Amino acid sequence: MIRYAARRFLLLVPVLFGVTLLTFLLLHLTPGDPVATILGDEYENVELREQIRKEMGLDQPLPVQYMRWLSHTVRGDLGDSILTKEPVAELITARLPTTALLALMTMVISLAIAIPLGVISATHKDRVIDNIVRVTATGGVAVPVFWLGIMMILAFSLKLRWFPASGGISKHGLKALILPSTVLGVSYVALMTRLVRSEMAETLQQDFIRTAHAKGLRPLIVYYRHAFKNAMIPVVTIIGTQFGALLSGAVLTEYVFSLPGLGSFLIESIYRRDFPVIQGTVLVISLAFVLINLLVDLVYMVIDPRIRHAMSN
Repeated sequence: MIRYAARRFLLLVPVLFGVTLLTFLLLHLTPGDPVATILGDEYENVELREQIRKEMGLDQPLPVQYMRWLSHTVRGDLGDSILTKEPVAELITARLPTTALLALMTMVISLAIAIPLGVISATHKDRVIDNIVRVTATGGVAVPVFWLGIMMILAFSLKLRWFPASGGISKHGLKALILPSTVLGVSYVALMTRLVRSEMAETLQQDFIRTAHAKGLRPLIVYYRHAFKNAMIPVVTIIGTQFGALLSGAVLTEYVFSLPGLGSFLIESIYRRDFPVIQGTVLVISLAFVLINLLVDLVYMVIDPRIRHAMSN
């Protein structure tokens, strides 16, 4: 296990290098000049403009700029916001819990719905309930998050007044995350339901399942003890990758519900052309995605006996 984990960490090095490089290039590939954001109306002052550019190190060659930025980033220094002059790391730290909690809450609720639906659909294959689940799941994948968010606000916030239309956890508690997590989780539930159904249905066709039935075991024992546990092994990998995707998908959801998370913060920073904040936020989300996938690989090794056997040999 230690060797496997060490190998995964080594493979992570070039990935992290690529993430930091692409994040750094955002500043240079994005249209516009960060100096213009700082100076505003004084941008026409050539002498002042060049002075700011020199202070920011933008007059240096790209490799020099990258190494300078990377050395600061490794130490946790993501620079300061161009507009507010506050440290980017502190701004991100203040908003990260909202996004992480939203993604976690979405995942827990979604899996609590998707796994039973997928199992029921697979064990009643080609029957009425299976057809209903499949059609509903297909529709869930196609629903636009932005449209669904607005409809939820109109129905449950403005008309019924059950949930707040906007605001963060500090103001409304976990109640503020119920609608956003529901909206964010619709497509996730649909995707996971289809995946669980597919894996469960395939597992139920295996010879060892037929053997279990032939031995006279009750269907419930066959489904849970033999089929379900084996069907969930490949599902774990998708759960991990989708959790990373939830962090990215939270961008639009947070913006719709005005949640003070990384997603809405990123969109605001793009509008305001606050390049250090954009770089820092994209870097944190990307690193979270990479690290979560690493954790999933390690968990997969623990739960899948085939990988453990291959490693022992």
